[in-house]
Amino acid sequence: MDTPIWCWIALVMLIAAVAAVSRWASWLALVAVGPVLKRIAPRIHPALLTAFVGPLRLLLVAIGMRAGIEWLGLAAPLRLYLERGATLLLFCGLAWLSMAVTDSALLRLRDMLGAKHQTFAQSVLPLASRALKIIILTLTAAAILSNWGYNATTIVAGLGVGGVAVALAAQKTIENLFGGVAVITDRPVAVGEFCRFGERVGTVEDIGLRSTRIRTLDRTLVIVPNGQFSTMTLENFSKRDKMWFHFMLNLRRDTTPDQVRQLLQSITRALTEHPKAETGPLPVRFVGVGTYSLDLEVFAYITTRDGDEFLKIQQELFLRILDEVEAAGTALAVPTQAYYSIGPSQGTAPVPDPLPAR
Repeated sequence: MDTPIWCWIALVMLIAAVAAVSRWASWLALVAVGPVLKRIAPRIHPALLTAFVGPLRLLLVAIGMRAGIEWLGLAAPLRLYLERGATLLLFCGLAWLSMAVTDSALLRLRDMLGAKHQTFAQSVLPLASRALKIIILTLTAAAILSNWGYNATTIVAGLGVGGVAVALAAQKTIENLFGGVAVITDRPVAVGEFCRFGERVGTVEDIGLRSTRIRTLDRTLVIVPNGQFSTMTLENFSKRDKMWFHFMLNLRRDTTPDQVRQLLQSITRALTEHPKAETGPLPVRFVGVGTYSLDLEVFAYITTRDGDEFLKIQQELFLRILDEVEAAGTALAVPTQAYYSIGPSQGTAPVPDPLPAR
């Protein structure tokens, strides 16, 4: 490339010197800026500052290379390639620095939102971070190509034509992208919430640009494309304000009306006396006479959102109801059948004790 040997040697030495100096200069810059950042953001963690060391060092290398190229006076062909390389390093350093600033700002915003907006922080901020990084990379690529002498207008026009072809070929990908935006904006579920999707249930772990990851009760990870997930019927269990306590109490057919009245009163009293039970005007009602039983319907709400607490209260109420059934002198119904014996002179007579059905 019409370049003397001494210029090549000087270039190698320049690269080594710039790399060494940039390392120390980046650390000194952070040490100098540290007190200022502490005043602006007192809660900033020192580990966040180390994220800026890499991009600052790359920027210093690019600037040092550009200055060294001017000083060495290299031949035109080699100088062109080196200048383009320095430009590439410069814009890559700027992009890297912008991404580090984005991560720090979003982390700071997450800390500011705190526990009050934890759902928003876990769902929207990661998606916003990815979108911003894609924009940064796109602008960086356009700036590099423009600096290298390519016509940006022609590139944009070409991308427009090519974008139509890509859009037609990647309809599912674009559908999933807009599905992810719909899930984030409409917020039927958020990260960390327990939901039913289709025929399965699980906890949402991540909502990405293309898919949503859900951890099932079997501890498997189900990945659902956002285009499909946004059109599903979703049941969000984490949004419940209270939990439904409802079942049918089937009593034996030989239960007397007085025993039924006693159970209606005692079970109603057990529900209304419980501090976590929310009852209506008729929480226990006699709803019918079945083939094998007399049916009582129990209907109430438990004022808790914690599933474990609900199961504990439900267990207490079940045991209390069984005690009331026993105290009334009756029992729960089981399917029965009676056997009849036919004698030559006695006629037809039922066996006194029915046997349980088998």
